Amino acid sequence: MYKIFHGFHLVEAYQDLKKAKRLAKNRTVTRCIKLTVTITLSLILWFLPIDTFGIEGLTVIEQRLISIFIFATLMWVFEAIPAWTTSVLIVVLLLLTVSDSSLWFLTQNISADELGQTVKYKSIMHCFADPIIMLFIGGFILAIAATKSGLDVLLARVMLRPFGTQSRYVLLGFILVTAAFSMFLSNTATAAMMLTFLTPVLKVLPADGKGKIGLAMAIPVAANVGGMGTPIGTPPNAIALKYLNDPEGLNLNIGFGEWMSFMLPYTVIVLFIAWFILLRLFPFKQKNIELQIEGEAKKDWRSIVVYITFAITVVLWMFDKVTGVNSNVVAMIPVAVFCITGVITKRDLEEISWSVLWMVAGGFALGVALQETGLAKHMIEAIPFNTWPPVLMIVGSGLICYAMANFISHTATAALLVPILAIAGSSMRENLFSLGGVETLLIGVAIGSSLAMILPISTPPNALAHATGMIQQKDMEKVGIIMGIIGLILGYTMLIILGSNKLL
Repeated sequence: MYKIFHGFHLVEAYQDLKKAKRLAKNRTVTRCIKLTVTITLSLILWFLPIDTFGIEGLTVIEQRLISIFIFATLMWVFEAIPAWTTSVLIVVLLLLTVSDSSLWFLTQNISADELGQTVKYKSIMHCFADPIIMLFIGGFILAIAATKSGLDVLLARVMLRPFGTQSRYVLLGFILVTAAFSMFLSNTATAAMMLTFLTPVLKVLPADGKGKIGLAMAIPVAANVGGMGTPIGTPPNAIALKYLNDPEGLNLNIGFGEWMSFMLPYTVIVLFIAWFILLRLFPFKQKNIELQIEGEAKKDWRSIVVYITFAITVVLWMFDKVTGVNSNVVAMIPVAVFCITGVITKRDLEEISWSVLWMVAGGFALGVALQETGLAKHMIEAIPFNTWPPVLMIVGSGLICYAMANFISHTATAALLVPILAIAGSSMRENLFSLGGVETLLIGVAIGSSLAMILPISTPPNALAHATGMIQQKDMEKVGIIMGIIGLILGYTMLIILGSNKLL
């Protein structure tokens, strides 16, 4: 993955480190214990008498789904195997045990009423080709084409130039440019590319100065925060948007441009706050920095096609409500243009982050199963969400998401929480109205997951920046906690104001 991106060696080193940790001999016992606990608990839930759950009307299919849901949760939390592998495994388990194409011995000798409603196998498999997945593919294709044509280098050089050579403004430049790239490129690829551009700068800074720590920290902070600006910036955004726009669910019809209209200003404010915090915590000794970004943009006809298509796609995304062309459909335009013109080849398709897509699809499959089996309805009836204070529901979900996402994948966190919160939010729409509605609830989860960046393991950009050796974990924890508190307070304030005034 990312072999054509600038800074690929950083991503490769990071992946090798993760693999080495998973395979280390002294961790084999730990992994076995985690797997044993997960499988044992899941099997206990699978075979417990149905009455034990205390949920009226619970069926065999729903009980199996509870077992699979807990299995998914523990596997994503423990990370005994890669998160995307868990997602693929979940899809297979759903197909074989709770779908209308389940293994024969799992449905024999069980009455229809006792068995319950199965999930259409086509519904589960459609998750791999969900319109949101197509939106991500379009984003990945744009990123690959931009790198092949040198557009990313050209944009970085042009966008950083206005910030001059003063250290404080160079820091601001790296924050804003990194954030801008992460709105349309993978956060991991963006962080790797910008760290590569930053490496020669770090070398010329005083060894005893704190400024280099601030510059190195700016990359992961900006990559994580910037991703909130667009639906394709980070998977949790897309997961939240899917449930907000589900025609059979909330059906809010929030477009790409509409998302940007309220999330982009919030993102920019948080980025400037991050700039202020980094300057205060890590002041520069050297007042001026000379930037040297190597590489040139290509000028052949295929590169011109990339520049034009990139611009048209972004414009159509931003004005999807005006043109009437859905953002998911717009995402297919660069795919078609680049494949026809030979900009994207068969080999380039290998650079698409399929593991991310499978991860998202696995979360969608869990959501589909919750809905179609009727388990979601029974959960709402069993848990009196309507009696909960709306503030507790909204703020509590955001804090839970933030806490979880610091330790497990942001995508996995959103995949677990959003489907449940979408159902719970629907059942208490009137209660949530004064605080911005279900939109505040679900978008708050997306914000909470993106702000989770306390530890090197919290997100790949954090790990890549930490691997430079410039950042100590205590520095990352300090910045991460401050950004999390400020970001959550500001985010929920914005969502409540906009939502309660029907501007969202």
